[in-house]
Amino acid sequence: MSPLPVVNGALLQCSMGTVPSALGVLPLSRVTIEGQPAARITDVVPGVNIKPFGLCRSLLNPAVAAATTAALGVLTPMPCLPVPTGPWISPVARTVAGGLPLLGSGSTCLCAFAGVIAVRLPGTLRSQVS
Repeated sequence: MSPLPVVNGALLQCSMGTVPSALGVLPLSRVTIEGQPAARITDVVPGVNIKPFGLCRSLLNPAVAAATTAALGVLTPMPCLPVPTGPWISPVARTVAGGLPLLGSGSTCLCAFAGVIAVRLPGTLRSQVS
């Protein structure tokens, strides 16, 4: 099955986070799919596009490392603050809107704290019935 387009509200998961979160896509002169703004590979702004994933479990996160050290080496997750290191890597990179490639299901981006952030559900109705 080919990748589906990703829209506002898509379900994201970070490999170092404890809970999923929803992708935020601002409706600024965008293409819409099923009434929702379509996501592009540059939609990686922390807190706007990529919201926290509950608690972070990565020792590369300074807060987690400090809390784990204080707990005598017992991994101590701390609140997630995503730090994307670049644009999304998208399987539909040839589909362009507004001069930028669209995001597709299966897209990923990396967090500076070693997490891999992935699109789990693209947010389109077609993805809910498949």
